[in-house]
Amino acid sequence: MTPFPVLHELAEVELQAAVLDGECYRLADAYVPIGVAPSTPVRAAAAVGTRSPRLVAALASAAWVWHALPAPPSRPEFLVDIRARWRPPAAQRMHITESVLRPGDVVRYGAAGVTSPLRTALDLARFREAFGDEERAIVRALAEIGGFGLAEAVSAMERGRHLHGKVEARRRLRAALSPS
Repeated sequence: MTPFPVLHELAEVELQAAVLDGECYRLADAYVPIGVAPSTPVRAAAAVGTRSPRLVAALASAAWVWHALPAPPSRPEFLVDIRARWRPPAAQRMHITESVLRPGDVVRYGAAGVTSPLRTALDLARFREAFGDEERAIVRALAEIGGFGLAEAVSAMERGRHLHGKVEARRRLRAALSPS
């Protein structure tokens, strides 16, 4: 059980009634008691919800957990360590990327894992098809939250050998994090 006050034990109808009664509110795919602020640990627990602890909130889901996005994505995004060889049930609506997860890439809040602000920024730069003003703003917000700059981001990416999209990601990180 998660140490953070995210409600999972009740039936969906009971949770919806609790929302109508003003006892809790919806946060991502979870319900949280009304007196609990949507802090980073609570958002992490809400993002992962009752899903497998092998899943790590990533990309836009992680950016939302870190408060770099105002709302969670409509389709949750997760990473699973490539060594886990895990596939979600077909009925679950989510996007999963298999990737190598290194020490420091994941921050844990109880059973809920979220990619670090640095790893989230790198993944957004590597995996997004489009990388416009919104994505650059998210990367800048993650850099401020995580306390890293362009040099640290490029250095972290360079530690990974044979990373797909590394050259384009480096260009995108420069566009987002270089002083104007």
